[in-house]
This record gives sequence, C-alpha cells and structure tokens, in this order.
Amino acid sequence: MDINVIEALKGLWMSTGIMMITYKQIIMIAISLILIYLAVVKKFEPLLLLPIAFGMLLINLPGPLDGGLMSPGIESLRPIASAAELGSGEHLWQIKEGSEYVLYASKLAPGGLLYYLYQGVKLGIYPPLIFLGIGCMTDFGPLIANPKTFLLGAAAQLGIFFVFIAALYLGFDVREAASTAIIGGADGPTAIYLTSKLAPHLLGPIAVAAYSYMALVPIIQPPIMRLLTTKEMRMVRMGQLRQVSQKEKIIFPIVVTIAVILLLPDAAPLVGMLMLGNLFRESGVVGRLSETAQNALINIITIFLGVTVGATANAETFLSGKTISIIVMGLVAFGVGTAGGTLLGVVMYYLSGKKINPLIGSAGVSAVPMAARVSQVVGQKEDPQNFLLMHAMGPNVAGVIGSAVAAGVLLNMFK
Repeated sequence: MDINVIEALKGLWMSTGIMMITYKQIIMIAISLILIYLAVVKKFEPLLLLPIAFGMLLINLPGPLDGGLMSPGIESLRPIASAAELGSGEHLWQIKEGSEYVLYASKLAPGGLLYYLYQGVKLGIYPPLIFLGIGCMTDFGPLIANPKTFLLGAAAQLGIFFVFIAALYLGFDVREAASTAIIGGADGPTAIYLTSKLAPHLLGPIAVAAYSYMALVPIIQPPIMRLLTTKEMRMVRMGQLRQVSQKEKIIFPIVVTIAVILLLPDAAPLVGMLMLGNLFRESGVVGRLSETAQNALINIITIFLGVTVGATANAETFLSGKTISIIVMGLVAFGVGTAGGTLLGVVMYYLSGKKINPLIGSAGVSAVPMAARVSQVVGQKEDPQNFLLMHAMGPNVAGVIGSAVAAGVLLNMFK
C-alpha cells in the first residue's frame, strides 16, 4: 500500500473521537447513560432528568461537540483603554473584574447552539418562566383554607440554612455554600436560578443533585417521617377543609406578590412569575394564556433548560471532590428539610389537641405534588381510610413559596 495512503489513514484514525477521549469523559458518559436509564426506565423526574442527561452526554463526547456546542464564538479578546481603540470588525465588551469594569475588544465567530440557549439560564430567564407555568398549575386553595400550614412550608426550609452553615465549615465560600444549600428546598428551577447567579461553575452538579433527590422523594422521606412520629400520630384523621371562594383565590396571589416583594425584592422574579401564573389560572378570563404557560411554554423552556444545564457538566468541572461534597450535602439538606417540617408537625399535633397529622409537615419541601403524595401513602399504611393528600397540599405549595423566598434571602445577602 502506498505510504501516503497509510499516513492518511493513520491521520484519519488519530483524528477520531476514540483517540481523543479521556478516562474522565468516559466516566461522565457512563453517568449520563445511568441518568438516562433512571429517567426512561425508572421514570425518575423524566421531564428534566432526560434532557439534562443528554446534554451531559453531548458535552462529554470528544471532538467538535466538546466545546463546539458551548463555544461562545469569540475569536480574540484584548484589553483596550477606550472605544476609540476598536479595530475593524471588532466589538466592545465590558467585563467586570473585581469591583471594576474593564473594556475589551473582540472579534466574533458563530458560537455553539447550546451556548446561545444557555444564555436563558445565565441571565436568569428560564427558571422564572417555569415558575409562571407552575403557578398556572397550582391550586393554593388548601393553603388558603388552612393558613397554619404555611408554617410547615417554612419549617421545611430548615435544611437550606443548616447545610449553608455546614458548607462554610467544609471550606466552601459563601456563594458556593448558598448554592449548595438551596438543594434542600427540593425545587429544581429555584436551585438553578440561584446557582446561575452566585456560583455558575457549580450548576451541573447542583442541578443533577437537585433533580435526582426530587425524583427520590418516595425513597428518602418515609424513613425520616416514621422515625420522627408515632403510630398514633400517623393515624390522625384531619377534618375536611373549608370551601375557598374564587374571590379569595384571586386576591391571594396579589397579596403574596406585594408582601413578599416589599420585604424581599430579590425574590421578585420567582415569586412574581409564580403568582402571575396563579392569577392567570384563578381569574378565569385568560384561559388561553394559562393554557399556553402550563403546556407549550413550560415544555419548550424545560427542553432548553435541561439540555443546557446538562451541557455545563463537563468532565473537568464535574469530576471533583467538591461535586461529591455537593451531592452528599444536598442529601443532608433534603433530609433535614423533611425532618424540620415533620417536627413542626409534631409540635402542631400537640398544640392542636392531636387534631393535626404531623405527616403533612414533610410535604413542606417544594417537590409538588410528589411530597404531598408521600404523606398520603405513609398515612394510609397505618390507616387505609385516612386521606391526607389535600391537607398535605397546603404545606407543599407553601414550600414552593418558601424555597423562592429562601433563594431571595441568600441572593440578597451574597450577590
């Protein structure tokens, strides 16, 4: 065979992804395949876990996909003193370095597809839009009917602040600690929103941990609930909730929006969109908007959000000791949050004269409606005729508000 042909074939083989792949990329590809299995076969949060896993798979394949999909499209970048120094075909960039903005001149090339879609995450656009859809799907009636359950939703945020302090002791800086701790709210969009603002380099592991633990609610919560309650407590039957008027349901999102944003302006994007969606639902006059927000819009945003967040989980940043710490602390945050809500439920059980079933406190984490269903299932194992679902929905939807408020507090403190 001609020597030139041999060299050409050798060059072709050396340019394949097989020759460029690293052991870290192989590990990440394996992790992504496991997540795809969990989403497809086990149906663990498939709507987000599947696009996240596939985004992770794409970004860890070697060759043009590696970096090409997330390439920012900048050919060159050089510091300049003023806009007058811009050359032909160059664009002006202002980049914050420390407390000051530095001017740069850059030449642009077409960026990667996922890089442009990722801007919705980076700029904090996608999570509030998902909250808009969630608001359209949420019935705050059980919370309005029994306002005391709002306290259970607040108590379930204990895991966030517990792990925040623990992360600081483990050497995380305050922004990384806040981003890790928010996993305890069991609210994926909130975790992504806060992390994109405070610690974007941790977005991959935090997103994977948040959605994995949300999917594992039926496995993680029941042992904690049974440990902290007695059989007698778990068998308590709660009375029927009062009927909530349509006027109350319309007033509620308006009042919550005003109260929360006046006290905590940084929570406005999440709480504001959540309550706008709920107002769409309850007003009864914008059916098309409500239908679009809770179906077409939220589905499109979910695809963009999941794939681009998964694409941040490249091998070099994901495979580290910090990632393992995040996954462990996320589990601790989730467990402590479940315990916090359940323990306050136990207190309310005694204060109410044993009329409140403390199991509904565990639903204070923001995994809607899965956490409420877990309260129902655990309660019915003791008494098959006990129906706790609607009672548990009160703290469950309160947890959505609570996690958004907690994120606002952390963002206000450390932005």
